Amino acid sequence: MRRALPVLLLLLPLPAMAQPAAVPMCLAQREGMTFCFATKLCLCRFDAGGSLTGLPPGFRWDCGVLRPGCGVVAPDTEAPAQAPVIVQPFIQPTWPGPTPR
Repeated sequence: MRRALPVLLLLLPLPAMAQPAAVPMCLAQREGMTFCFATKLCLCRFDAGGSLTGLPPGFRWDCGVLRPGCGVVAPDTEAPAQAPVIVQPFIQPTWPGPTPR
């Protein structure tokens, strides 16, 4: 018992240090707010729910695959990149036909 007491006293502050940061709830007042979950920048928005997903309508975090990563600013005013135009010469096909005599 005497040996276990110092070990227990050393482990006592661990739960207080290991608490994760509070995750904000996605509510109507926070619609449009972004929050970083792991490596994804999620957006609080209204989700219509539905019978396919089995979820009722409400506000949820959108962390879909099209969302940017944390620390990345989504380019909303940039013009989309233009693909290079490749010009290929037109080659007249040669058809087998009557041969000149």
